[in-house]
Amino acid sequence: MASASLALPSLKLQFPSHKSSSSRKNSSSHRVSICPIQASVSERPPYISSPPLPSSSPPVKQEKLPTRKVPGDYGLPLVGPWKDRLDYFYNQGKNEFFKSRIQKHQSTVFRTNMPPGPFISFNPNVVVLLDGKSFPILFDVSKVEKKDLFTGTFMPSTDLTGGYRVLSYLDPSEPNHAKLKKLMFYLLSSRRNEVIPEFHNSYSELFETLENELSTKGKAGLNAANDQAAFNFLARSLYGINPQDTKLGTDGPKLIGKWVLFQLHPLLILGLPKVLEDLVMHTFRLPPALVKKDYQRLYNFFYENSTSVLDEAEKIGISREEACHNLLFATCFNSFGGIKIFFPNMLKWIGRAGAKLHSQLAQEIRSVISSNSGKVTMAAMEKMPLMKSVVYESLRIEPPVASQYGRAKHDMVIESHDASFEIKEGELLYGFQPFATKDPKIFDRSEEFVADRFIGEEGEKLLKHVLWSNGSETENPSINNKQCAGKDFVVLVSRLLLVELFLRYDSFEIEVGASPLGAAITLTSLRRASF
Repeated sequence: MASASLALPSLKLQFPSHKSSSSRKNSSSHRVSICPIQASVSERPPYISSPPLPSSSPPVKQEKLPTRKVPGDYGLPLVGPWKDRLDYFYNQGKNEFFKSRIQKHQSTVFRTNMPPGPFISFNPNVVVLLDGKSFPILFDVSKVEKKDLFTGTFMPSTDLTGGYRVLSYLDPSEPNHAKLKKLMFYLLSSRRNEVIPEFHNSYSELFETLENELSTKGKAGLNAANDQAAFNFLARSLYGINPQDTKLGTDGPKLIGKWVLFQLHPLLILGLPKVLEDLVMHTFRLPPALVKKDYQRLYNFFYENSTSVLDEAEKIGISREEACHNLLFATCFNSFGGIKIFFPNMLKWIGRAGAKLHSQLAQEIRSVISSNSGKVTMAAMEKMPLMKSVVYESLRIEPPVASQYGRAKHDMVIESHDASFEIKEGELLYGFQPFATKDPKIFDRSEEFVADRFIGEEGEKLLKHVLWSNGSETENPSINNKQCAGKDFVVLVSRLLLVELFLRYDSFEIEVGASPLGAAITLTSLRRASF
């Protein structure tokens, strides 16, 4: 979220990501009415033929890269980090902050300070990695340590998580990491059959809400409605409870928002006057006591509705209390946060692409579901190459987790496309992912949203460079790495959003604004599918 190093260890389902799963059986499905689409889809754009990766080419002798000293410096104590913070948030903004330093140093690897700096982070000094070749070192836990680096150069108070360091802050070398990740795998595995039907139920409610708002006001805000739908979906599918039938009611998203603000405020811009915002939000920590009651309400909700998972936690060797704090964090921060950010961002790119792409998606989705007896299943979605590619392209061009951190475990050499750099043990490495996943030496038309980029044999080869999950899309999470435990879960629900959307609508139009986390989307038109 924002610039936090959120690995989204949300949850794990054994769902396929990009390999065919047509032979797999899945009982979780629902029947839908297949609506004809009126727009013509005869003019499908040609697929992008990306340059083959080195692995698919004949062996070529590699020239040894020149060794460079890592350029850049950290400036004077206090002054340097403070100046870099102002550039990052206000004077330049994130993208220009990094672009200007690439130009200055003529290198995608350099030294700088990362916010928040004084007086929140003890040491803001980092070595920045901004290309697709150097960035993956941040995933290699044999070379980098991930302990307490989830949010980067500072760590929020454990008072915000019941006094526990939750899974996101643990390095795989710590004993509790394996236990807690196993628990997340168990949660998703035990509830896998509920995901598709509960997504349909929750997001059907979302679309009805948006339609009603459009009919009365002429436009509809997506974000707040998506937040409610996302929380309802997660509670129903993973815990078997409708929040509105409990004491929590519809307050879940609001409580989560306040709680997350107290963890991420050093990394966010809220639009307050510059001097006031920098002083209040980026210089000192907000006191956790101010959200203690809100957090307790969330905790009570999860404790009362996760009995079977807490029983499993005790078998694994985790106390019920620690397990519950981790379930809350995984569901509310990781999973809910991921959906909150990524769904509006994905719809932003698809909305901007226009009616022609919408028509192609609708035809593909409806055709496959019709041939599958009207059922939405994982196997059916594997037969929708354009839809799958659109999800991957959205994750590539604007990943929901922008930043990753890792501390060098020993002296090492890191390579960019152009040079080698010596890194010393203990140095903090930082990567801004949107630069790595828009590396022009890897992706053709890297700054453009190319809907069919990942279709076909050459397109699938590029999936190794989709890195949103704290690892490559072609790799899998395990108890021994820090890759998102719910990688396939996130991909699945993103696909489900597009399937539900284009079974129901031919096209949509949007207005895009800014928000502290991702894009603010206002729907101005939803064109119902013609019967």
